[in-house]
Amino acid sequence: MVMMTQSPGAINNFCLFTDIATRLDPITPCKCQQQDAISSDDEEYRSSRNIAISLFKRYRNFIDRGGADNLKEFISAGVNAYALGCTDEGLRKELTNIKESGIEIQEMQTYGGATGLKSKICYQEKIPYFMIQVNECILWLSIIFITILCTPQPTIVRWSPTPPVSDEIKLQWKGFCAIIANAYYLRGMAWLPVKTLQLEQMAVVGCAEEPSVVASRMRLIFSTLEVVSPQWPRV
Repeated sequence: MVMMTQSPGAINNFCLFTDIATRLDPITPCKCQQQDAISSDDEEYRSSRNIAISLFKRYRNFIDRGGADNLKEFISAGVNAYALGCTDEGLRKELTNIKESGIEIQEMQTYGGATGLKSKICYQEKIPYFMIQVNECILWLSIIFITILCTPQPTIVRWSPTPPVSDEIKLQWKGFCAIIANAYYLRGMAWLPVKTLQLEQMAVVGCAEEPSVVASRMRLIFSTLEVVSPQWPRV
């Protein structure tokens, strides 16, 4: 943990978009056309269990292999889950039930742009490690959901009145996400000093994550913003 002196009110100047977004209901379709993505992988979105498995497979794919494309695959699946009305805790329960029932989950492998399934892994034999991964996957998902709420106007239609994350998680991460959203929209930035975000964590929860972990959270948020609200032309 990085220990720093707490700075009360450190986030007051950075919550513009969070405060606006939380007062608005989604009213416009996603500009990245998430509905097309849903129809193209219809089987993955037939049930909350399928959605949870799809997200976890994509999370594992990025953790095991890295790469910007794999990260965008996970983010796109998270955006679709948000649009379909999923909640972070609902998807956590689905993955926990999978662990308890001993159902096998297949790893994903990409072949020249097409996604295949390979090598079944029964996580029943690795429950502690599996649950660590589930918790981190769901945290990433929560951050994606909160980032969507931090956009200056509704960018994704959510087909449910149920909040996507709990009040506790929203309180913990909304300032963090809002700092990055402000930098993205107001200053056209794609990165911030890690220490700025560590100070935000100190102000909210009293401690800060390691710099490499904070950097990974920041990359996730900036990449999510690029997916749901692209600001620059593709080259």
